[in-house]
Amino acid sequence: MTLLLSSQKSLYAQFVALLQDYLAISKFKVVAMLVLTAWVGLALAPDVGRGITVQLISLLGIGLLSASAAVVNHVVDSEIDSKMARTRHRPVAKGRLSKQHALSFAVVIGVSGFIMLLLWANTLTAILTLFALVGYAFVYTSFLKRATPQNIVIGGLAGAMPPLLGWVSETGQMAAAPWLLVMIIFTWTPPHFWALAIARKSDYERAKIPMLPVTHGIDFSKTCVIAYSVLLALVCVLPYLIAMSGAIYLLASSVLNGIFIYKALKLKFAPEEDTAMDLFRFSIIHLMLLFVVLFIDKWLFI
Repeated sequence: MTLLLSSQKSLYAQFVALLQDYLAISKFKVVAMLVLTAWVGLALAPDVGRGITVQLISLLGIGLLSASAAVVNHVVDSEIDSKMARTRHRPVAKGRLSKQHALSFAVVIGVSGFIMLLLWANTLTAILTLFALVGYAFVYTSFLKRATPQNIVIGGLAGAMPPLLGWVSETGQMAAAPWLLVMIIFTWTPPHFWALAIARKSDYERAKIPMLPVTHGIDFSKTCVIAYSVLLALVCVLPYLIAMSGAIYLLASSVLNGIFIYKALKLKFAPEEDTAMDLFRFSIIHLMLLFVVLFIDKWLFI
């Protein structure tokens, strides 16, 4: 009996470890953030009478395709990941999951997500989400990341698409308004990643990835972080100017962007050991709160 219980506990521990590895290569936290922004895009779209169940399945489809792209990223970058302190313990880089198993998983969840979008959203959403997957998993990961220090600027468009995807899943058509939400994430992406690249410059050098701090130096990168932080603050005003949002959003975004700019200035002119990572961590909170406030302003203060 004792031996049987021990064996069951061992199998359970192996199952939990395997589940954690699959969640890790899916970049669960990142995908959750993407789904949040897609949900806000969906919530801000004109109400066309779709039920909440259909909406949730549409968001799940977007999430599964995003997770599929993340898995492909882990496979393509496994050699690079093994050279970087931040990523060397990732499941594929460490060999806990084989590339074949990871790619099979990517195909299963990617096809599942695509079918969900075809059946419960619309063809346009399915195609746009697939294009975003190809843009991130192949164009950015396989080419841009290794080719230019502007990799994150150009490739950031794929990661900025979820609000548009959420909107299109609800309406079945493109519109100008959700592109403003795309612009917010697109402008947010460079200072977010450059802050990390500044803190982990030696990692990127070791892996021979031409991130901006590696090719142009840390000081120049800090200046670019400030420039994009100011640009982000200006772009964040646009939803208010076109009446997509109200005063609550304007106030909250002004405070959040003010803190963002302050931290960017501190990184440039009064850096401490953890200043770059502090900005990186805050940028995640910044984007999450910004989109939550967009939703709150739209639906609780109308």
